[in-house]
Amino acid sequence: MSGIIKNRSEILFIYDVTDTNPNGDPMDENKPRIDEETGHNIVTDVRLKRTVRDYLHDFKQKEIFVREERDDTGNLKTKEAIYEHYGSPDRVKEKCVDIRLFGGTFALKRKGGEKKGKTPEEESAERAFALTGAVQFKFGRSLNKVGEPTFVRGHTVMPSGTEKRQGTFPEQYILPYSLIAFYGIVNENAAKTTRMTEADLQLLLEGLWDGTKNLITRSKMGQMPRFLLQVIYKEQNYHIGELDRRIKLLSDKRDEQIRDVSEIRLDLTDLARTLEENKDKIEKVCYVKDKRLTLVKGEQMVEVQEIATEIKFEPLGF
Repeated sequence: MSGIIKNRSEILFIYDVTDTNPNGDPMDENKPRIDEETGHNIVTDVRLKRTVRDYLHDFKQKEIFVREERDDTGNLKTKEAIYEHYGSPDRVKEKCVDIRLFGGTFALKRKGGEKKGKTPEEESAERAFALTGAVQFKFGRSLNKVGEPTFVRGHTVMPSGTEKRQGTFPEQYILPYSLIAFYGIVNENAAKTTRMTEADLQLLLEGLWDGTKNLITRSKMGQMPRFLLQVIYKEQNYHIGELDRRIKLLSDKRDEQIRDVSEIRLDLTDLARTLEENKDKIEKVCYVKDKRLTLVKGEQMVEVQEIATEIKFEPLGF
């Protein structure tokens, strides 16, 4: 059990998007997801986890279970085929960092019937298991109202069929600006089951920050991490909760008019007060902040480490 997470922690991660679609809804023309009641942008936890998974696989060369992998014929491998590479749930947990972080549910069919020498109960335990992830995120929500998505039609010189004499017109919906806040919890109890380690946690934090920055594709270009806070607790089975509800976006413009991070301020007044009220339960706060983001406490501009002077603040090393 050496290295397994021992302390609960909370994560507040904020990033912004400019002229892009942070999370399209395939059931609605791939439009950005928007709460019709409030006008705020929504991003699923699945999208955030995909960002982390892709970064850890592509940039850190870590083994990822939930991924697209193709066989020699170019067809996507099934989850059964990927599982066969590992052979057991314990082996999956040992090798795949995303399962240690986020857990997973598996009900896998074995080719050729039951395995010889195994009872039906043993076979079922080997082929089906459910792990509650040690890391859980809520859906992300923008701190600003984003208004209606902008419809953009482009043009390509490549025809889409053999009889075509001209290019097609690709279409997409984008948001001019959205500042998105994600809130998550690292559960030290679930970590014992998934075997999530302190090293895995550091990879997660790096994946949030650098993974977001490295979404360099046509559909995701324009996303930048702005603020990442990890509150680590001394007391077992305790956390403050709802850190994302304790921050506010301030701007001299209407929400829908904002186009850049330089036009906003992030108000940490309520968050600072809450941290100070819980200082005896907090071991330390780790953080990283983009230089272009302005933080305020009350009426004063502050740096992260200044918001609660009786708590240890430690910058993250990336």
